[in-house]
Amino acid sequence: MSTTGATAEPPPGSRESSSGADPLAALGVLPGVAESVESVRKAVDRVYGHRVMRRRSNEVTSEAALRGARGSAALSGADWALEEVRRRSDFSGDDEARVTGAALRLTAEAGQLLSIWRQSPLRVLARLHLVAAAGREDAVGRPRQEGEGVAEPLIELPPPSAEEVSGRLEGLSDLVIAGSSAPALVIAAVVHGELLALRPFVSHNGLVARAAERIVLVGSGLDPKSVCPAEVGHAELGRAAYLAALDGYVSGTPEGVAAWIAHCARAVELGARESTAVCEALQRGAA
Repeated sequence: MSTTGATAEPPPGSRESSSGADPLAALGVLPGVAESVESVRKAVDRVYGHRVMRRRSNEVTSEAALRGARGSAALSGADWALEEVRRRSDFSGDDEARVTGAALRLTAEAGQLLSIWRQSPLRVLARLHLVAAAGREDAVGRPRQEGEGVAEPLIELPPPSAEEVSGRLEGLSDLVIAGSSAPALVIAAVVHGELLALRPFVSHNGLVARAAERIVLVGSGLDPKSVCPAEVGHAELGRAAYLAALDGYVSGTPEGVAAWIAHCARAVELGARESTAVCEALQRGAA
């Protein structure tokens, strides 16, 4: 696999400490990462400790799913108001409507794929793309091949070749299946960043990458009820910061990868804050 990104090999500068069989574990000791992991844990604990979660967690989960889908769609160019997403029933109109519909479908589908992820991540990614690209006839549910372009206009980085995509996807899959002692946040950030860097499909790569991040966070047990939507935080931090952090990941430097992990951590914290606000609203009877 390529070293442009923290995949099968850790980023340049940390290889000396990653000679064991768990390369992702080395990322946990990059500068600032331990602090990000601890900050996320505290933010998640605050949500789960809220008294509303003991009685109405299903409502919080449903609201988090809606807000997460809206945030993911916003990062892919469909920045709709939450109430617009809530009231709509037809998402077959223009491009923005289709993006929003795809984000909603992915959010619903991700929860059904948790048990498959650790055994067959490539199968899950194919399924996510199939769900996101429903209605398209070209290259749906499979990685792109040589000569196929990538419809991901918001990410301007040159996409890797289909051959490189294939090799790095296999390496990422092997890492997931093998398991890691790295914190869930680190694994989720690597999965997210690698999929954005690779853009393995001809379309909907951002939506798929963010859905995969959500699967890791939920499946790892960090956020088992899926009430800390990182997509909300990514959208709140803004597209420019998102793409700048991705540039750091793709650079493969320890500083760049650590900055990407910190960005993902902040996104989870903001998602947790959003759901804490939902809990407060439910407690007041306002939502």
